[in-house]
Amino acid sequence: MTGVTGRGRTRWGLFAAIIALPALVLAGLAVLAVRFATSDHPLGGAPEKVPCAEALAFGGARLPAGAYDAECAVRSWQDTDYEARFRMPREDVRDWLEATYPVASAPKTEYCYPDSVDLCLHLEFQEGSADYAGLFPGLSDPGFGAYAADVDVTYEGPDRALVRFSAFTT
Repeated sequence: MTGVTGRGRTRWGLFAAIIALPALVLAGLAVLAVRFATSDHPLGGAPEKVPCAEALAFGGARLPAGAYDAECAVRSWQDTDYEARFRMPREDVRDWLEATYPVASAPKTEYCYPDSVDLCLHLEFQEGSADYAGLFPGLSDPGFGAYAADVDVTYEGPDRALVRFSAFTT
């Protein structure tokens, strides 16, 4: 039998590669699922510390007078999320919110999430939305570019409030 080369022989290397490819894809998907379920930052974008003036300005706000223990960060990947956390005199919280967002609806004391929050405010900066705050990016502060902002206030006693502020583009 001349001229017959390799007929009837299985190419085990190619066969093994074809069989192994779906198994590798499934293993990779399993690793991604575990990372997504167990990580605070599954898609990267770990928070970076930023000046609080920058974080608050993104949502059209400023750090109130009398604020202390301020910590601020930004996280970006596809969207941008600025977060600020600070304490301030409890008696000044509502005045600060009203001065910051004068045409926004009043802060709520019910239906806040989580339930431990004493006062909350959700704002949207797109005209026509239910929580439209009457502001447009660039109107109140340079760099103001958030689509929405959330303010959650927890009273830590008769004189002190913990404020969590988030301004984001999603």
